[in-house]
Amino acid sequence: MKTNSNRSFYLIPYAVWMVLFVIAPIVLVVYFSLFDLHGNFSFENYQNFFTSVYLKLTLSSFWYAFIITAFTLLIAYPTAYWLTKTKHKQLWLLLIIIPSWINLLLKTYAFIGIFGVFGPINKFLEMFGIGTKQILYTDFSFIFVSVYIFIPFMILPIFNSLDKMNPTLIDAARDLGSSAWTTFTKVIFPLTINGVKSGIQAVFIPSLSLFMITRLIAGNKVITLGTAIEQQFLVTQNWGMGSTIAVFLILFMVIIMILTGQKDKGAIVNGHNK
Repeated sequence: MKTNSNRSFYLIPYAVWMVLFVIAPIVLVVYFSLFDLHGNFSFENYQNFFTSVYLKLTLSSFWYAFIITAFTLLIAYPTAYWLTKTKHKQLWLLLIIIPSWINLLLKTYAFIGIFGVFGPINKFLEMFGIGTKQILYTDFSFIFVSVYIFIPFMILPIFNSLDKMNPTLIDAARDLGSSAWTTFTKVIFPLTINGVKSGIQAVFIPSLSLFMITRLIAGNKVITLGTAIEQQFLVTQNWGMGSTIAVFLILFMVIIMILTGQKDKGAIVNGHNK
């Protein structure tokens, strides 16, 4: 009886945190989405979201999020696999994760200097007679910087899945004559799919709502749901429309989390396969 009361007591801070920082903001966003620009109760914002302008904006956001996630996965998976084969894998993993501790704004401004007209990349191009190129404020710079920032968040879950995978399953596949590609596609990748899905969650969902990187690196070349929310709140002062976009963004996030959720399998837990 005493144990149950202690558990209930320790749950209080968690419950308070959930109410204040998760439930309350969502309720406020939904509440403000039900009012138009003049403060009148209306579903006009939801009707406007399904117009061609916002639908194109949504498709554009999903497209950029897909590209960022795809490139991040293509880089992160081989890197995570290589890390599991190194001697000091935890040290290498730490070195890869450390850049994620640096303030995002500082990293973004660093890339502004790197990609700028007078930056080192353009200086390097001038050495070969190519001349100055407009690298900043392009789709390439936006995708490149986003992939760089999100790589650690993709590597970590994939590394954990690879590291806890039962190695005897790989040995068994090779003993049966499977090629390296067959072993990867039929054994390794399926058993690490949970890590891949966790990485997709950690990259795709934030990519949908990027606004600071979009503004500073891409300028007006790229518009996402995140920049649309920022514009509605800070520029047009249309809190209702901004909240409506945020409501749909939350729904998209929940759907993605549901689609990418799966139970563990093929891991070693207490000496047994899971």
